[in-house]
Amino acid sequence: MHILDTLKERGFIAQVTFEDDLYKQLEKESTPFYVGFDPTATSLHFGHFIPIIAMAHMQRAGHRPIALVGGATAMIGDPSGKTDMRKMMTVETIDHNVACIKQQMSRFIEFGDDKAMIVNNADWLRNAGYIDFIRDIGAHFSVNRMLTAECYKQRLERGLTFLEFNYMLMQSYDFLQLFKRYGCRLQMGGDDQWSNMLAGADLIRRKEHEDAFACTFKLLMNHEGKKMGKTEKGALWLDAALCSPYDFYQYWRNVDDADVKKCLALLTFLPMEEVNRLGALEGAEINEAKKVLAFECTKLVHGEEEAQKAQQAASALFGGGGAMHDVPSFNVTRDMLEADGRLTTILNSCGLCTSRGEARKLVQQGGATVNEQKITDIDFVITADMIGTDGLLLRKGKKNYCRLLLV
Repeated sequence: MHILDTLKERGFIAQVTFEDDLYKQLEKESTPFYVGFDPTATSLHFGHFIPIIAMAHMQRAGHRPIALVGGATAMIGDPSGKTDMRKMMTVETIDHNVACIKQQMSRFIEFGDDKAMIVNNADWLRNAGYIDFIRDIGAHFSVNRMLTAECYKQRLERGLTFLEFNYMLMQSYDFLQLFKRYGCRLQMGGDDQWSNMLAGADLIRRKEHEDAFACTFKLLMNHEGKKMGKTEKGALWLDAALCSPYDFYQYWRNVDDADVKKCLALLTFLPMEEVNRLGALEGAEINEAKKVLAFECTKLVHGEEEAQKAQQAASALFGGGGAMHDVPSFNVTRDMLEADGRLTTILNSCGLCTSRGEARKLVQQGGATVNEQKITDIDFVITADMIGTDGLLLRKGKKNYCRLLLV
């Protein structure tokens, strides 16, 4: 099956330029393609997951992925889909984030000679001369046309800085540089990047008189049309230090029944025959499909061993079996408990609640339990004597657990 047909069948593709020509290009030869990642944090998050999986599909089909980290463009900030201007970051912070992302990307894509590569647009943008850049690149952009782009239209009413207005030129220049340096003919990414990607492909056609293409991916939405990948604690990060393998597993274990098949197709490498079989399960049987989804996603991001631990922890909590020691835990000392052992404080400290105010409200509403005993007293105190050798199990609502350990 042609790689574009594979991506279509699995639900990735939103829009494609010159589709017939792109089919021919990908059939003709191994084609370098790129996806951009702005290093705004030390970790990638779920919003990057679909492009990364698509890159892996492309690589398996014989095409060469280029992961472009925006060491320079992150200093500007992409206005696409944003209602406000991004917070400015220092060069040192950006470079640190780039290094972290480089390490993280290697979990999903095979890097090395003649395989995938990671490049940084700081190499050609940070020291670019402004006059030369505007003369060489800016001359090919119509301001009238740029203002019709969706990424700018959304910001015009609230105010669009000239700094951000440059972003389209910079991203287009990235595509041109990747074409010149590595023969890159295709940019792929989220559908919110459509305007920028069209501009980049057009720049290559104007300056180099060569074919260049753009292909965008659908954002993963649930059956109600809401973006997936947000948790009570914030973004669904791919870094275990920011989102534990257990929490990552539980997110996918608890998706709505109507979203299971879509997620299996987009977020795993299971054959479509198996995706269709699991997605067709109904009633209580759909839980088996959710377990497969959660395990496969966690295995991809954190490795098989961590996925097994997360699965065992979930089994211990919800199925009456498995290893309780794999349940997410939080260490406390006698001194900590003597200083402030209130349940509301501990719920906040261990991460089950994001603030003490939320913790108080949770307890008052009967949503907190200690070793399966409901606690409604906001002044309830946890003492060292309550914590046995296996720990003390705290629960928020029905599905959020933390095991308190005395150290």
